[in-house]
Amino acid sequence: MIYTLTLNPALDRTLLVKKLIFEDSNRVQKELRYAGGKGIDVSRVINELGGRTIALGFVGGYDGMELEGRLINEGINCDFVTIADETRINIFVENITGGNRTSLHAKGPEVSPSELAMLYNKVKNLPLSTSWFVMSGSLPLGLSDNIYSQFTHLLRDKGVKVFLDSDGEALKKGIKALPFAIKPNLFEIERLAGKKFRNKKEIIIFGKELVSTGIKFVLISMAEKGMLLITNDTVLEAIPPKVEVKSTIGAGDASVAGFIFANEKGMSIPDCLKMAVACGTATALTPGTAL
Repeated sequence: MIYTLTLNPALDRTLLVKKLIFEDSNRVQKELRYAGGKGIDVSRVINELGGRTIALGFVGGYDGMELEGRLINEGINCDFVTIADETRINIFVENITGGNRTSLHAKGPEVSPSELAMLYNKVKNLPLSTSWFVMSGSLPLGLSDNIYSQFTHLLRDKGVKVFLDSDGEALKKGIKALPFAIKPNLFEIERLAGKKFRNKKEIIIFGKELVSTGIKFVLISMAEKGMLLITNDTVLEAIPPKVEVKSTIGAGDASVAGFIFANEKGMSIPDCLKMAVACGTATALTPGTAL
């Protein structure tokens, strides 16, 4: 069983307009609504591929109920902790004619210590059949940057493979607990390293440094340039075909799902990387936050 954790999920609304004009009325031609959040997107892709997954995290209010209901309607098992504050809404506005888009991201709810304790106990008591545990995305108010590190320590002691996909201090502190795998993009790994990389060789050298600490897989997504996979004894690169990109939202999460799904099926490491890039590319072919 593959579990995913989304601490700050969102109800994503994509508004399609002919052309967004400020200081004027804009008629919405079509509206799309999805359950959003990086870990949730991983569960959605794994479910689409035919894998078994359960989504964990926090939901609150009517928007949280809608988010959970949409996932249930997709056939995704959920085990969320209900919180007092309302689940956030992200709004994406896209021009139908020009393809330009913008987004508005709410800061999200504040999680209380008692609500965090309920989630912690869920994770602590996960069944022995748990193979992978994916932690990804931003943190809501009320949680410290150490939270991913704490969950990683807890799960590694249970023999669970932890996949961490985050950014900033949460990623920096999380990798000190040695998750099984991480997947930063170019911007995230540069922030982690504290410097700009001039070429691919420098990226690989830093990736090797991360692997030397005890992390088994370091995947680095490079958008249309593909993905690097760095392990203790190999460096692999997968380059996607050229496609007409409609939206890059969720492509990285789809890559994580593809890699884990392939690994769960016992595929070779090169084939796991191929599946990761294939899933990310397929997601880029869909509009808005669709997968």
